[in-house]
Amino acid sequence: MKAYFWRSHTKTIPAALTLTAALLLTGCLGNDEEDWNGKNISGLMPELEFDLINSQGDAVSGSDYSGRVRMLFFGFTSCPDVCPTALQKLNQATSGLDPEFQDEVLTLFVSVDPQRDTPERLANYVDFFGENIVGLTGEEPQLRELAKRYRTTFGYDKPDADGNYAVSHSSAIYVFDREGNPRLLMRPDLSGEEIRHDLVALIQEGS
Repeated sequence: MKAYFWRSHTKTIPAALTLTAALLLTGCLGNDEEDWNGKNISGLMPELEFDLINSQGDAVSGSDYSGRVRMLFFGFTSCPDVCPTALQKLNQATSGLDPEFQDEVLTLFVSVDPQRDTPERLANYVDFFGENIVGLTGEEPQLRELAKRYRTTFGYDKPDADGNYAVSHSSAIYVFDREGNPRLLMRPDLSGEEIRHDLVALIQEGS
């Protein structure tokens, strides 16, 4: 079983380095009671936890956003196509939710390019992709620790003559339930409607 990633001119981390073991294990779990479109990763990763800063420059933790279904995505604002493609699809999925569900889902966009992505720049970037999205970043060691927690990594290419550089990162989108438990990995070939179906199912759990 292979992991799926959005392809772009920006380098993405090979599947072997992100979730391969987790995805292989899910093949042994049998059929889910829920007919998920995303890949079930329940029990294969730790709960949502981090200590970063948001796009207002405030220190935040994973618990600050508890009570909502959360989608976690690593990227950077200079990303030419992987990040905007993914975030547009997530915005399509969430903006199509019924009004009573609109505030029940939150996208957490974690920039792994803290040198360029200041809080102000992050704020301007995420605002373009809807209301229920938060830009996050931190010091590189914090970001490395968070990426490792979710079995991925990122890297920086050598800067060109103008100081510009590419950033390699995973295109995986992790979905956590209201309690912060890892539940789904969204594939790049899923439509906004298919993602929305899974989000609604998670919102309605226990209600």
